[in-house]
Amino acid sequence: MQAYQVTQSDVDFYQEHGYWIAPKLFSDEEVRLFREHHARVVAGDYETGQPPFDRNLPPGGPVNRLVKIDNSHWSDSAISRLVTHPLIGAIAARLAGVSGIRLWHDQLLHKPPQAESQAGAVGWHQDYHYWQCATPADMLTAWIALVDVDEHNGCMEVVPGSHKWGLLPDSDFFEQDLDTLKQRIEAVSGRPFETVPCILPAGAVSFHHCLTVHGSRPNQSSGARVSMVAHLMPDGTRYRAGTPAEPHMNVRFLSGQDGDEFAGPYFPLLYREGQADNTWKAVI
Repeated sequence: MQAYQVTQSDVDFYQEHGYWIAPKLFSDEEVRLFREHHARVVAGDYETGQPPFDRNLPPGGPVNRLVKIDNSHWSDSAISRLVTHPLIGAIAARLAGVSGIRLWHDQLLHKPPQAESQAGAVGWHQDYHYWQCATPADMLTAWIALVDVDEHNGCMEVVPGSHKWGLLPDSDFFEQDLDTLKQRIEAVSGRPFETVPCILPAGAVSFHHCLTVHGSRPNQSSGARVSMVAHLMPDGTRYRAGTPAEPHMNVRFLSGQDGDEFAGPYFPLLYREGQADNTWKAVI
């Protein structure tokens, strides 16, 4: 892990544009380890014996579309160390202007080459569309590249400044017709948009606000685009009952009372100002 001190200029960029790209934080050796464990989870080899919360493709079958696995940190200790790393938490806290950061949930992504894929795009969306059960809307995402990513292999693209547009009615992670979805979002927002690619070397991390519109195009390369995603929330984030996001998996970990705090073992603490780093620091 390469230490990095977030500057005020970094914070200003994030606050203005709704995203920010950190330099390479993980060494090549660490990336190789994480990529190996990522592949094991995709294959259904769960080191801890605990399956992830959910996966959209069963293990052992053909990987013919984007693989999305939620809460794979339950299944693998190396993945857990990655998505709960205290430096990721410290950077996120500084960007968001909060004193503590918890894991909302993780997401393992494996995007096969387009030649092998029936559905290679990720539709334009705001993460908070799916997270309206949580308040306030100050959540953010750390997107961790485990291979070099660029426009050729379908890197994530963001719409700068779109976090200031408020919550939009059109978001669809699985939509493959990106142009039509773009037109719908432009119509409801009243704003035409262009995207900016998040080009990252393996081991680098991008951060974006939960209201920033983003997505990705198909993988045109000959290899898989492999990444881990740590969805994050400020310490103290609470449940908001009665929203369209009521079916979200995290709601079932609470008592069901409006105002319940998302805390405890299902929502690990990555960082809290003035508190010792979490226990993973010694082993990464």
